[in-house]
Amino acid sequence: MKKILTYGKFVGLVALIVFLFAFTGNRNESRKIKEVEIEFVEEQNPYINELTVNKLLIQNQVGVTDVGKEILVLNNVEKGLDAHKMIEDSDVYLTVNGQLKARIKQRTPIARVNAVVPFYVDITGNTMPLSDNYSAHVPLVSNVSEREVSEIFPLLRKIQQDEFLKKHVVGVYRNQSGDYELALRVYAFKVIFGKVEQLDSKVKNFKAFYQKALKDQSLDKYKKVSLQFRNQVVCTIK
Repeated sequence: MKKILTYGKFVGLVALIVFLFAFTGNRNESRKIKEVEIEFVEEQNPYINELTVNKLLIQNQVGVTDVGKEILVLNNVEKGLDAHKMIEDSDVYLTVNGQLKARIKQRTPIARVNAVVPFYVDITGNTMPLSDNYSAHVPLVSNVSEREVSEIFPLLRKIQQDEFLKKHVVGVYRNQSGDYELALRVYAFKVIFGKVEQLDSKVKNFKAFYQKALKDQSLDKYKKVSLQFRNQVVCTIK
């Protein structure tokens, strides 16, 4: 009889634990999302703001704060955010107290193309629209169409990665022969870069020329500096 009583208590305890877990789970699932928190990861300029992200979180004209947690599909929310042309990646998740959190990584523009409808080229070589919130301080590219972005992208990426070029180059122009010219921040002479090839060699030659001319105080004497020829820097004096 004692064993039966002990067994009965054990079964009752297990049943109580199962009931409490089920009750807590159902209560948690039926809880409404009361708060949305948006976090922008990394230190980036504000090309997209919290208001825009909140609008993207709205599904079928119903705010996510009104949606029960059991019917909110987080993967779909992330897909909606990632589809925005200013967003590179997003991570959306729920906390145990019903708070929806969205971590946003924006795309990084490295050049602005001066077209009929201007656009940015981002760090991955894709195009992105201009932002209403912030204007990126990046080189201005002229006479280049969207279909030619893949051709010029290695040069733009080189400018973005190289501290010397990033400091001095403010513009890139594609001339009628298909060669690229660089405009500098301080000096008026044009840098004829040529085709997008042998990037490391051309940049190395230009740096060597620049340092020597800077030392000789002759940078203001030049009208044009060409890097088109292998292992040479050909200068035209004013």
